[in-house]
Amino acid sequence: MTKISAPDTLRIAIAQLNPTVGDVAGNLARAREARAEAARQGADLVLFTELFLAGYPPEDLILKPAFLNACERAVAEIAADTADGGPGVVIGTPLKRKSGTHNSVIVADGGKVIAERFKVDLPNYGEFDEKRVFQAGPDLPGPVNFRGVRIGIPICEDIWGDHGVCETLSESGAEMLLVPNGSPYYRGKMDVRQQIVIRQVIESGLPLVWANQLGGQDELVFDGASFAINADRTLAFQMSQFEEALAVTTWVRADHGWVSTEGPMSRLPDHEEADYRACMLGLRDYVNKNGFKNVVLGLSGGIDSAICAALAVDALGEERVRCVMMPYRYTTQASLKDAEDCARALGCRYDIVPIQEPVEGFQHALTQLFEGTKEGITEENLQSRARGTILMAISNKFGSMVVTTGNKSEMSVGYATLYGDMNGGFNPIKDLYKMQVYALSRWRNAHVPPDALGPSGEVIPTHIIDKAPSAELRENQTDQDSLPPYPVLDDILECLVENEMGVDEIVARGHDRATVTRVENLLYIAEYKRRQAAPGVKITRKNFGRDRRYPITNRFRDGR
Repeated sequence: MTKISAPDTLRIAIAQLNPTVGDVAGNLARAREARAEAARQGADLVLFTELFLAGYPPEDLILKPAFLNACERAVAEIAADTADGGPGVVIGTPLKRKSGTHNSVIVADGGKVIAERFKVDLPNYGEFDEKRVFQAGPDLPGPVNFRGVRIGIPICEDIWGDHGVCETLSESGAEMLLVPNGSPYYRGKMDVRQQIVIRQVIESGLPLVWANQLGGQDELVFDGASFAINADRTLAFQMSQFEEALAVTTWVRADHGWVSTEGPMSRLPDHEEADYRACMLGLRDYVNKNGFKNVVLGLSGGIDSAICAALAVDALGEERVRCVMMPYRYTTQASLKDAEDCARALGCRYDIVPIQEPVEGFQHALTQLFEGTKEGITEENLQSRARGTILMAISNKFGSMVVTTGNKSEMSVGYATLYGDMNGGFNPIKDLYKMQVYALSRWRNAHVPPDALGPSGEVIPTHIIDKAPSAELRENQTDQDSLPPYPVLDDILECLVENEMGVDEIVARGHDRATVTRVENLLYIAEYKRRQAAPGVKITRKNFGRDRRYPITNRFRDGR
């Protein structure tokens, strides 16, 4: 009997692609295209990302038998493709087996599925809710023998927790670890990922390839940035962030194990560029994957609508963006000029729709009901609601999705009008605090993201950035008539929302106690508004919606 020697070289293609949840046929087609390209580049194996055939996260689609059956058929088809002698495949898919429905990967080669592996550690925190729809793998997985190389395939969270998956794989003879991931972006996430991977490399003694999904899925953005760490803890390769890519990497068997000798070394963006590109990618995929032809937004001459207009043009192109200025008696000439200058700089369509007649019509209709009452916020909000109605009418008439423009500072304290400026289908800056909006606006004026469709140069007029923010719902109004200065407000909110700090801790940072307790109260009582807000891109560790789930009816106040 002739002994077949193990190979000394293995070429692994990393498919950092943008699947669409539920589009099993489309995702299979993308996988086939990637495998064909990997074959042209001489790859032995293609590594796809977590639940690639289903799209990630599929949420309660997993509970539909028809969906699981579609994924099983896709598995059979891509497995059959490998009979051509080309690259084998590691691809993520849900699988229903006797032990339950699992978040799984299959390994296919030679025209058949040669192995199935199930995720052991199901995340159930923040944006993850996998225990709702999946069962954990019943056993710790062993390595898969792929053409003479013993490969361990932990799935995403399996390397984050303490279930001993990587250690078990190492002890049972794995020579390298290939990890398919569906890891969403938040600011600073790359540092966290690298620390996790390096820890597992140290503990297992094995090189680790970390392959991540790309693309927007509702509120989540998957940023790619796939990479690998050699067993000696050196960076083996680094793929781009926020860009689709197929990278063929070369691994060579050395005396001390497998080492990468060929692969990309892409530059990773800094935090401001990364945040901007995450917002842009999230908006682009939300619009495109949901079939909208174009978008419309109210352009007020303020900083929030200006950066949203820039993001929309960068994401979709100027021909797919329509900006509408809706002036009233309190709209200043400066705001009219700022809005026009911004639209002109971006090159998008700009319309002016005055709202005096509809606002006064509402006021007239309510005269009898409001008789004897004092004018105030109610009358101010009629302006916002008239604008929201006009934008929704444009949306209905022309099929445009309304981009809503409230930042996280406003959403935190309820400084937004339900059925007015909160109207819209998606909010690209929902998870950016006001001071971060300013920082990203300055960054965009000095830079153009690599995949942006918008122009270079100053696209957000400096006057918009420099002037005091105002809703312009009454004469000489500024935001700070109602709110603390934004640097103060944002710091308090980050303490309350991101860090769950108590009032005493926040006061110890130098904040006024009355201001802190007021902001805390505003945060809690605005929960009902946030529940009715449009989805938006997750940028921080704790966004409103998936991560922070507080009750609407809630009488708790710290220290009361």
